[in-house]
Amino acid sequence: MKKNKILLPFIFSLFLAAGLLLGSFLNFPTERRGMISGSNKSKLNKLIDFIESEYVDEVDTDSIVDLTVNSILEKLDPHSVYIAKNEMEEVAQSMKGDFVGIGVNFYMYKDSVAVIKPIPGGPSDKAGIKPGDRILFADNYQLYGKKLPNDSLFSKLKGKEGSKITLTIYRKSENKKFKVNLRRDVVPIKSVDAAVMVTNTLGFIKINRFAETTYDEFHKALTELKQQGMKELIIDVRDNGGGYLEKAVDIADDLLKDDKLIVKTVNKKGREDITYATDKGSFEEGRVYILINENSASASEILAGAVQDNDRGTIVGRRSFGKGLVQREMPLGDGSAVRLTVARYYTPSGRSIQRSYANGGEAYFNEFQKRYESGELYAADSIKVADTLKFKTVGGRVVYGGGGIVPDVFVPLEGKHGDEAITLVMQSGVVSYFVFEQLDGKRKSFEGLSAEKIADKITGTDEYYNAFAYYLANNGLSLHLAKHKDKIKRYLAAEFVRQLVNEKKYYQMILKEDNMVNAILNSNNKNKKNENTSK
Repeated sequence: MKKNKILLPFIFSLFLAAGLLLGSFLNFPTERRGMISGSNKSKLNKLIDFIESEYVDEVDTDSIVDLTVNSILEKLDPHSVYIAKNEMEEVAQSMKGDFVGIGVNFYMYKDSVAVIKPIPGGPSDKAGIKPGDRILFADNYQLYGKKLPNDSLFSKLKGKEGSKITLTIYRKSENKKFKVNLRRDVVPIKSVDAAVMVTNTLGFIKINRFAETTYDEFHKALTELKQQGMKELIIDVRDNGGGYLEKAVDIADDLLKDDKLIVKTVNKKGREDITYATDKGSFEEGRVYILINENSASASEILAGAVQDNDRGTIVGRRSFGKGLVQREMPLGDGSAVRLTVARYYTPSGRSIQRSYANGGEAYFNEFQKRYESGELYAADSIKVADTLKFKTVGGRVVYGGGGIVPDVFVPLEGKHGDEAITLVMQSGVVSYFVFEQLDGKRKSFEGLSAEKIADKITGTDEYYNAFAYYLANNGLSLHLAKHKDKIKRYLAAEFVRQLVNEKKYYQMILKEDNMVNAILNSNNKNKKNENTSK
């Protein structure tokens, strides 16, 4: 048990890092501005020039400047950040929603580049590359046997749109090596992971971040689900660290009736920018549920706050992160940039949900540990809210500011206190890698099977469960799995389906294990019974 208590915050921190780094990025479009001039700037420039020309040893002055900028920003707030030029490309691609490359999901397996799955419709998919293939050479550059870091691999596989590349492929299932010629192309980075029907009338859309393409992806998913008979909608922004504010606003606009307040921002000079819903809403009537957790931040909280304060829907889950600050980007001229907090945002009821950062960045980002130890992740009555920060929704319900969005329906972490590491592991990349390695030697035995048959094949035996237990232990993860055997089998089965069939089938299976979704289904069933009884 002690090991699990140590392990859980560590595993959670892996989820937290990616989400909240994104949440620190711009919520407004980029805007170029000159650096402030004056004696202090001259002082800094003189010092750097003096070190560069006179210091006794060779010094990388770029690194000194980076340290200086970071030190300045650390004195401000946890979300004002410096992005070095070697990080900017990846950050920009994530927010833009696409990149130019060959279009494969891969990882380094036994010193070779193993294709987990080509991205549907991408260059590799069109060229006939299959899951399980190894990429041995990119043109004449050897990729295997070198333990290459990901950034080196990306640099070899990415390139200009339309540029040619020759890949040397080894297909293990057929024991053959061959070359594939393809052209690099724009490959989308999805921000909407899934859009599926949970029941005949209840739809589900999962949003992993708010990028340039998010609203278009969401609107397309919404339209498709409505065509399938959707009357009620779940929007899942768990572990969504934010992104572009205006994309969250666009989605809220689709849900709210004309002239409903969505969000207000206030800058240093007291200027207010107030955004209202327009007449373009395409889902203004059916029930809406927003799923949140302790890693839902920034733009995710804007969406949840707009829905909650307007009494438009039900917020389900656990208290959100609590980021109520807005950033703007300023390029620094060398490929790097600063994202500086320039405003605070307020939900329609007038509340700020920004948590205090008075104790510094480390304590601020380690909030999960505090919530875990206090029991807040297991019981709604452990959530600490300030009575002095009471606000009222349009319908008169009391909501609170000062530290995230408190859900209307609380759903604790899955399992008993101390067992939640199981769920976090089953939702991590560990399962993806394990399943790939299992398929690597048995892929032919799954050919032609439906999603249902694949699931039966995995859950109907202990073979894969036992192999997974060994895999975890061999990778240093000591967990008590036995009492969770059936659940683990179902998660494994879902991942096999994802890699062998598609993402949609995966979500249709995994949502059956989801406590928040089940809380909604149970509530709907009770409401229907009460309606029938009253008739």
